Amino acid sequence: MYISPSVEKLLGETPEENIKRKIEDKFPAHTIIEVRKLFKEELEKEKDPRADKKRSRTIEVEHYKADGTIIWIEMSISITRDENGKAIGFLGVSRDITHRKLAEMALRESERSKSTLISNLPGLAYRCKYDQVGTMLVVSHGCYALTGYMPKSFINNKDLPFNDIINPEHRDILRREWERTVPRKLPYHCEYEITTAQGERKWALEIGQGVYKDDGSVEALEGIILDISDRKEMENNLRYINEHDRLTGLHNRGYLEEILEKDYSEKPNHKRALISINLSMIQLLTANYGFHYTQKLIQKSAEALQIYCNSSRLLFSTYENRFVLYISDYFEKTELTQIAHDILKTLEEVYVTDRVGVGIGVLELNQGSDETNIDMLLRRLLIASERALSGVDKGPSICFYDQDLEAIVRRESEIRKELTRIADGTDPSALYLQFQPILNLKTNSICGFEALARLRTEKLGYVSPTEFIPIAEKTKLIIPIGKEIIVQALQFLNKINGHGNEAVSVAINVSAIQLLRPDFTSSLLEIIQKMKVNPQNIGIEITESVFSSDYDYINAIILELREAGLHIAIDNFGTGYSSLRRERELNVNSLKIDKYFVDKLLEDDPERAITGDIISIAHRLGHSVIAEGVEYDDQRHYLETHDCDMIQGYLISRPLDEDAAIQLLLS
Repeated sequence: MYISPSVEKLLGETPEENIKRKIEDKFPAHTIIEVRKLFKEELEKEKDPRADKKRSRTIEVEHYKADGTIIWIEMSISITRDENGKAIGFLGVSRDITHRKLAEMALRESERSKSTLISNLPGLAYRCKYDQVGTMLVVSHGCYALTGYMPKSFINNKDLPFNDIINPEHRDILRREWERTVPRKLPYHCEYEITTAQGERKWALEIGQGVYKDDGSVEALEGIILDISDRKEMENNLRYINEHDRLTGLHNRGYLEEILEKDYSEKPNHKRALISINLSMIQLLTANYGFHYTQKLIQKSAEALQIYCNSSRLLFSTYENRFVLYISDYFEKTELTQIAHDILKTLEEVYVTDRVGVGIGVLELNQGSDETNIDMLLRRLLIASERALSGVDKGPSICFYDQDLEAIVRRESEIRKELTRIADGTDPSALYLQFQPILNLKTNSICGFEALARLRTEKLGYVSPTEFIPIAEKTKLIIPIGKEIIVQALQFLNKINGHGNEAVSVAINVSAIQLLRPDFTSSLLEIIQKMKVNPQNIGIEITESVFSSDYDYINAIILELREAGLHIAIDNFGTGYSSLRRERELNVNSLKIDKYFVDKLLEDDPERAITGDIISIAHRLGHSVIAEGVEYDDQRHYLETHDCDMIQGYLISRPLDEDAAIQLLLS
């Protein structure tokens, strides 16, 4: 055996060292089998006289180097012969092909991975021309699952170009994306809809890039087209949820804001307006009928309001129990007024069996700096609808937001600030009480006073209670302010009782918000005990409307107050929620006949006035009667004739400051 010296470079050992190694140390077992098989085949061929005497064989095998590492070698094997041509041995020439073999194996693995990836794509891979329709040159087998067409249908546009199954509105989008990216040698990315051979619409994502010649020109485009229909459906569902109100199915406030921003720039010359439909009073029905009942009413309202929608009118559900009709094109303000009246009429039919007030606020949008502040616009619209809602007791109410309302809003803001200062103790002197005497008609003497809250500030001057009390109630500041009123009233009561007038009482007005607080009764009784006041000299006046909140609960509260010794009166009786039928059920001591009925005594035939009937029925039910707003002797005479117990009004005295009230008693 002869081994050339070059073996040292190939295997890292001398010829002598190589000869000494066993064949098992030189080759892996499978290589030994392969080499022996080759030798055997060549020896068998030698038996054939026709065999080529100059033949050779080439084989690629693995070989162990001296350090044990494996390399790939290419062995060219031929047969050596004597001068007679007889075979006397084998000649082998070897060279290292490790780098080439590793590259080939990597290429095969890459091709295998690529083949696996392509065969499992939710779509297809392609190579196409960079022409007007993207003529396909190569299309993978995933084409059928995606499009319903066999790959050959698209190759060289045999049956139709792939471009033809892209929906027409998306073809230009793909083309523009190619034109944007391919000349700049950038990858492209485009989403579009296709229509399959079966007529099914699918969403596809195309990702690819150009293949370029040496001169930089485009040779072809290569990429993949994936089915993203499931992802698109999920995106659409999420977008729907994000843009719509779940209860009504209408677009929500967020979508309205987007539309307003868009139309501000795209429709600068169009007259646009917002109409708010405020149904927040529907919550009063929840306590009696349940949450699902009111939800169904809101759904019915949304359905009824759909008749006002068209291409230039869109309906939105912007807040809980509130809708907004966005009008993007109209002519005159009167048109908005008519639409608002029509909406009121429609909703009256929806709530024909339910007592739900509706407030309509209208805001005209003017092209200006304010219109860019969407939040401010919607706040103004809300203010207009709340203002309208506050007047529903006088009938259907529509309120336009204008400069007058802006001034009212600013004033309310200032009043709210002053009330906050009173509530936190910063400026308690701004709140004070006046006291209007109540005359007992049987004894012709003052039997009590009604405590009336007053507000006077350095900035606003005198503020009417009809103005600041609703603001205090709306902001819940009535709770701390109401407590201060109670304390001041009981301080006055202590003073008059201290002058020997122990039978004189003081009546205090209490709102539903105060009554509905769980700690109201205990807190009031604690103040009474702390100030050492006789509860029988304290009157609590509540309006009929408080019973609309929770009749049974409030009736139970006033019973508890009565049992503690307090005198309970229904104020403004006859103008609100209750009636003589329900008056029997109320846990009250007396009724205060509203000034409306007292004024009627001057207009109507006294024989036909119902005031006397109210007094008679109240007496039969065991309640005393106080008539308020008495200003004339004729009114007093009628009331005395019909056995009214007490009267109150300017005929007796205007509301008095504390000192004047005490002086009146003493005189």
